[in-house]
Amino acid sequence: MPSDRATLFARLEELGIASKTVEHAPMFTVEQSQDLRATIPGGHTKNLFLKDKDGRLALVIAKDDTKVDLKALAKQLDLGRFSFGKPDLLMDVLGVEPGSVTAFALINETSRRLSAVVVDEALLRFAEVNCHPLINSATTRVATGDLIRFIEACGHTPHLLVLT
Repeated sequence: MPSDRATLFARLEELGIASKTVEHAPMFTVEQSQDLRATIPGGHTKNLFLKDKDGRLALVIAKDDTKVDLKALAKQLDLGRFSFGKPDLLMDVLGVEPGSVTAFALINETSRRLSAVVVDEALLRFAEVNCHPLINSATTRVATGDLIRFIEACGHTPHLLVLT
């Protein structure tokens, strides 16, 4: 059973990661969240759950306005051509639904099926970064360094890459 928000927040607290969460209407796309971003400080993210032609998986945590070149990224990671992972695979691996993909979903990735977790270097310019807390009707802000620490605490070494 995937973790819920309470479990996520308890894990953040256990790691000593301070967070602030804002509730809002569900947001399914970066475009939908444009007005909201102006009211929440810090870097904003978009997240891509990708599968290559050999079934290897990657999670990309990018700055909201970064244009991710999937072909170049696959080459950088030495993986095959990417497509977006199907909803059932997303739920099976990260325990979230489409529109709620987030770095915080790594709390559910216990099968170690992800070949790569990629963080856009553009996010490192921000003191704080915003991600969905496993659902798309809220946004949780943490220090950028703490997000990296969370990813590592979930058993992943993030690839810090320039994605533009």
